[in-house]
Amino acid sequence: MRELNDTPKTAKRRAREKRTVSQMIALYCAGNHDAASRTERAACGEPVCRACAELDAYAALRTERCRKMDAKTSCEQCGNHCYKPAMREKVRAVMRYAGPRMLARHPVAALRHLLGA
Repeated sequence: MRELNDTPKTAKRRAREKRTVSQMIALYCAGNHDAASRTERAACGEPVCRACAELDAYAALRTERCRKMDAKTSCEQCGNHCYKPAMREKVRAVMRYAGPRMLARHPVAALRHLLGA
C-alpha cells in the first residue's frame, strides 16, 4: 500500500503514530459515546462507534500517506496539513479530550506523542 520508501526508523514511527492516534480516538469514543453504539474496532483493537471508526480509518490513511513523517514532530507543527479542515477539527476535539487521559491509560504512548519521538 505504501508508495513511499520508509527507512526502518520512519516505518516504526509511522506505525507508532497510527496506534497512538487510534488509542486517542478509542478513549474519546469510550468517554463520549454510548457503549451499545461501539460495535466497530479501531486500528488499535479497541471498540468504537461507527463515526469514530470512520475518523480512525481516515487518520490512519492520512498517517500512512504522510510524506514528512521522517522530519516532523507533530501534525500541528507540519507546514503541509493533509487533513481536511472538518476532519482536523474532529481530531482536535479528540486530542483535547483524550490527551490528558492518555497519561493515565497509555503513559508511554502519551509521552512519546508529546515529545514527538
